[in-house]
Amino acid sequence: MDLIRDVLDNQIVDRNQRRLGKIDGIIVELRDGKPPLLVAVETGWVTKARRIHERLGRWLWRRGSRPYRIPWTKIRDVGTDVEFAIDAQETPLLRTENRLRKVLTRIPGS
Repeated sequence: MDLIRDVLDNQIVDRNQRRLGKIDGIIVELRDGKPPLLVAVETGWVTKARRIHERLGRWLWRRGSRPYRIPWTKIRDVGTDVEFAIDAQETPLLRTENRLRKVLTRIPGS
């Protein structure tokens, strides 16, 4: 598997095929004398911002924005989407989606 090609920026879906955003980062633990260990994937504004510039990520962090991590062990399938053995209702990701939906419905033509 090529992590960058097959995982990064792909769609996150829960066990019910509910879309929860994109994978913005991959957390890897580097260990002496052993292969790297895949720990989690991250999604959220801080992770997106860090990819643009570290200072932007720190700025968002100071204002209370935090990434959401999904343990690598929760991956069920990697394809066009990356399916995780999680329920959208149990994550803060759905809360963010609902907030955005409220804002976007107020925009004429959306």
